[in-house]
Amino acid sequence: MTNFDPTADYAAIREGVAKVCAEFPGSYWRDLDARRAYPKDFVDALIREGYLAAMIPESYGGSGLNLSSSAVILEEIHRNGCNAAACHAQMYTMGTVLRHGNEAQKQQYLPGIADGSLRLQAFGVTEPTSGTDTLALKTRADRDGDSYVVNGQKIWTSRAEHSDLMVLLARTTPRDKAPSRTDGLSVFLIDLREHLGNGIEIRPIRTMINHATTEVFFENVRIPASSLIGEEGKGFRYILSGMNSERILIAAECIGDAKWFLATGADYARERTVFDAPIGANQGVQFPLARAYAHMLAAEAIVYRAAAMYDSGLNPGVEANTAKMLAADASWEAAEACLQTHGGFGFAEEYDVERKFREARLYQVAPISTNLILCYIAEQVLGLPKSYGQGRK
Repeated sequence: MTNFDPTADYAAIREGVAKVCAEFPGSYWRDLDARRAYPKDFVDALIREGYLAAMIPESYGGSGLNLSSSAVILEEIHRNGCNAAACHAQMYTMGTVLRHGNEAQKQQYLPGIADGSLRLQAFGVTEPTSGTDTLALKTRADRDGDSYVVNGQKIWTSRAEHSDLMVLLARTTPRDKAPSRTDGLSVFLIDLREHLGNGIEIRPIRTMINHATTEVFFENVRIPASSLIGEEGKGFRYILSGMNSERILIAAECIGDAKWFLATGADYARERTVFDAPIGANQGVQFPLARAYAHMLAAEAIVYRAAAMYDSGLNPGVEANTAKMLAADASWEAAEACLQTHGGFGFAEEYDVERKFREARLYQVAPISTNLILCYIAEQVLGLPKSYGQGRK
């Protein structure tokens, strides 16, 4: 019979990732949550097994796998109750170096990222005053001889405290002098170790989830001109080219979360007995779980369709954004059903439902909000007028 499982070829990856995750049960994550600590041991284990080097070519010490493989890795991490947010950026941020970096940069950084001696987890794009309006960012990188001098601020720069390197998007040409609105931004690869306490300050932001997110301040940070990735002024295009992979990988995590919630909810519904019968015998408990499963199955299909398109060299902008939106919705629906199934026990830390519930909520907002995805589809697919930024040229 024909196998319609979109990831059937990756069974060995699933088995390997599940084996790693088994070493980090819910108690491990609850302890980290209580201490607001970074899951270093978990990240180290993934690096040791080569999973975070999945998309780095073998010639640079990586595994040379495709995006679909990487999506399976992240999905399986979340399916097993763990959280890849501590390290998932290493998969999509280094893609900027792979696609647009020169050979010297690849030789200098990729082998270290592959073997874990270098951590590339920080992605400096969002700013307090611009938010999702990336083209309005104010961080400047001014050319000064063989250097650039960086001044500005980034926010929601997750994992910056636990990263050796940062991919930074900064303005190199003032907006009023740039050839077009999308020109004038450039991408740099910064060695944070050289500048912490010497021009770069990182401040943690406490949030409802243990996400290790920060704000980063740059004050007269002098970086070598060789830090520039690609061509000056073309950075926005480079960042956009990596966003499809980011959307797809985050969507895969959401599918993993949905599967965890559904399995956890169904297990509890079978075991929990009230009025001399398992609560799972009640349609009021069954139907929300069953509907959430159906929606997860549909979202999973578009996630791996988008990944397959990406791996084929296509530009799956619509599919990647749709996948992220539907997978995030499926995850949140499954979270609601799981929590409701558990009733009061869903709020008890020992069941891990409340932790995963908080984590799942993030992806309605990040890395791009559901509303902006709807705007994108409305404009790019349906040809409707732009609904934001009216009056700007």
